[in-house]
Amino acid sequence: MSIQLLDSVKSIERQYLTGEEPVLVLCSDMNAYICKYMRSSFAAYKLACELVGAQMAMAWHLDTPEIAFVRIRPSHWPKGGQATLSIGSRMLDGVVDITPSTYREVESSAKTLTQLLRIALFDFWTANEDRNANNANLLYDVEKEDLVSIDYGCIFNTATFEFQLSQLTSTDTILYSGLFQYLVQDKSRATLEAMVKPLRSYYLGCLNRCRRHSSEMAKAMPTDWNVPSAYVEKKMGQLFESEWVDGVWSNFMECFTENIGK
Repeated sequence: MSIQLLDSVKSIERQYLTGEEPVLVLCSDMNAYICKYMRSSFAAYKLACELVGAQMAMAWHLDTPEIAFVRIRPSHWPKGGQATLSIGSRMLDGVVDITPSTYREVESSAKTLTQLLRIALFDFWTANEDRNANNANLLYDVEKEDLVSIDYGCIFNTATFEFQLSQLTSTDTILYSGLFQYLVQDKSRATLEAMVKPLRSYYLGCLNRCRRHSSEMAKAMPTDWNVPSAYVEKKMGQLFESEWVDGVWSNFMECFTENIGK
């Protein structure tokens, strides 16, 4: 996929008080983007995960915001600073941030449950450790009645590049959340098993798309981040190893069965 390169056009409008301290920036396409930027050498690897994760989420056909590279001008920082190449996620209108107190605003339907299952399976495959019961990293598009996946900086077991991937545990996934329980509560076990069955072929099709474009995704890495694209591509290769692919599916199904509570 082609990723736009944009410039900030006015001072940073807001800095969020979350772990990565992202900033809200109005950009040269006249859209606002939530931008993550270089804060340390480790942050560079989380930016690499953000970039790769967003591209793979699109390949999985998940609803996820458009991304762009954003050059934040020194004069647009509150106290000035160096020019920063960040990765921006386009700000969406008409969405609700999913939290333990807002998930009941989601329409409980087969559509939203299928979306959540696909997002959960994506997290199992990418070893995303940052989507769970207390931190859904999901938005809900009220008009379209769609779940929107966001934030990928913690794929690869929270940007761990030097070790092999390790499987998520049941309690550390979105399947352990109140949202999941809310979406399955009115459905029989037979219905739920019928809904999850087609995910196997969907999963393998998504992997094929990602495999075909993995080199292209890695090569989109900006040189400013000092994260070699070959290093990222090598890490991505672990996602396609047969042992990992089969293990992810088995783990996902085990966690699904454990959490439907039927």
